[in-house]
Amino acid sequence: MEFVFAPPPVTSLAVRGMAARFPVRRVYCVGRNYAAHAIEMGFDPDREPPFFFQKNPDNLVPGGGDVPYPPLTQDLHHEIELVAALGEGGRDIPRDRALDHVFGYAVGIDLTRRDLQGVCKKMGRPWEVGKAFEHSAPCSEIVPAAEIGHPDAGDIHLDVNGARRQEGDLNQLIWKLPEVIEHLSGLFTLAAGDLIFTGTPAGVGPVVAGDTLTGSVAGVGGIAVRIV
Repeated sequence: MEFVFAPPPVTSLAVRGMAARFPVRRVYCVGRNYAAHAIEMGFDPDREPPFFFQKNPDNLVPGGGDVPYPPLTQDLHHEIELVAALGEGGRDIPRDRALDHVFGYAVGIDLTRRDLQGVCKKMGRPWEVGKAFEHSAPCSEIVPAAEIGHPDAGDIHLDVNGARRQEGDLNQLIWKLPEVIEHLSGLFTLAAGDLIFTGTPAGVGPVVAGDTLTGSVAGVGGIAVRIV
């Protein structure tokens, strides 16, 4: 097949213990999925239906590392998250079969231009300029579920320059992963290669150039990022 120009390379993540890499198709994110974070953002944490936004595959920073401070913002925020990587997809996936579709798990950071997102919220506009910018989704290697199972409890935290900023437990998710997959597959046709950033605990806040971010999820692993 010929193209008018060379197609971009496939974005992929390393898989622990494998030479083969995980090709990324789409990146879905769950908004306000920890009660304490919903409260700190000014919202009622009751179980309203989950909502989603997307980042682009090429927004990923595989393995973490240096992340350039993005343009047009004065308020870049960190959000540590458990990431689920799908090995198969489908439509209208029932929650009792949802975890069968998960290949593995990773640790991600949803970087957010909070000031630009705030303007979008006030004007009733989409969030892409606040969420889906270059280098906005650092993500660790994927750990296969065949090795670690499906973590549904355990510490999730993020430190900035060695000081604890965010801390929670996976059991505090408002919408658990099987429910998230059930809802998401009713809205979109999911497929192998999709990532789901499952939400962030309370404590989100600003970072500046020179800051080092280190985060981890119990049973999955960690990630380190330096803002440059």
